[in-house]
Amino acid sequence: MSTPLYILVTGATGFIGAHVVDELLRRGHRVRAATRSLPKGELMKISRPQYAARLDIVQVRDFSASASFTDAVQGVDGIIHVASPFTYTTTDNEKELVKPAIAGVKSVLDAAAQEGKVKRVVITSSFAAVLDVGRTAPPRFAYTSEDWNPLTYEEAVAKDTSAVVAYRGSKKFAELAAWEFVRERKPGFDVVTLCPPMTFGPIAHPVERLADLNESNAMLWAVASGKEMPVARVPFWVDVRDLAVAHVEALVRADAGGKRFVVASPEKFSYGLVKRFVEEQFEWGRERVAQGEQEVDDGYDLDGERAGRELGVGYRGFRETVRDFVEQAVKMEGREKS
Repeated sequence: MSTPLYILVTGATGFIGAHVVDELLRRGHRVRAATRSLPKGELMKISRPQYAARLDIVQVRDFSASASFTDAVQGVDGIIHVASPFTYTTTDNEKELVKPAIAGVKSVLDAAAQEGKVKRVVITSSFAAVLDVGRTAPPRFAYTSEDWNPLTYEEAVAKDTSAVVAYRGSKKFAELAAWEFVRERKPGFDVVTLCPPMTFGPIAHPVERLADLNESNAMLWAVASGKEMPVARVPFWVDVRDLAVAHVEALVRADAGGKRFVVASPEKFSYGLVKRFVEEQFEWGRERVAQGEQEVDDGYDLDGERAGRELGVGYRGFRETVRDFVEQAVKMEGREKS
């Protein structure tokens, strides 16, 4: 792909999507930001006046409808599909999580296939599509991009399946649908998928209240603000800014086409580490942080080094990520109280 490019980003006003938009803009590309909420899209554009000429906002009300992206893909060179449904309050796993995720991917790819200019589609999958919760050490093992979670479709959509497990299914089957689309339709573009684990870091999307933080950062704030010590389901993570770089590199690097990457820091995390870093870096830390301790689960590994090497991502340290987010959250808290 040549520079500058015109790129469609779905979920652009979300936590990851906004950083992807910013990374593209910083590199001189044009961006068409797709969002369900036009007011959020306009707020995003207003807050980036220096990029106004290269940032377009398009509203897509239903990401799963077959014709949703027909207009949005017109004239773009590539697509970064970040948007995906997630809720803890689902009453119907299949209807609210699994089917919308699959339909969203298919809708984007179908529209891209009809727009001859599109040369690559990068899809944000998740470590949830990799994780096998039944796999335990010993012996010690490392997850790679070759691994897939073993959930069946029936298990993912079952009425008694939790939203967390259903989400794992939604990411797996949406990603499989993308690879199947390319294999069967043989479109004029290739696909790259990224499978990040827990994603933390400062926010760049429109958020007015701490109560509206994305789920992963809300857990960091729960520790920093003394609410609770959450349970770390996995010890793997990535800074959202590094993940944004990975998305853009996956788009522009010719040899990334057709590959699946697990983008993850080599450093593991626990919420106990969050507590320690907040205590060490903020004067108010010891008086406020959540009580309790939590050790890093070092019983198994995740290979994020391949993604770092092949996509040129230099991973930040967890201390920096925690500091940058907490500083931002404290300022938000101050504004809310004033």
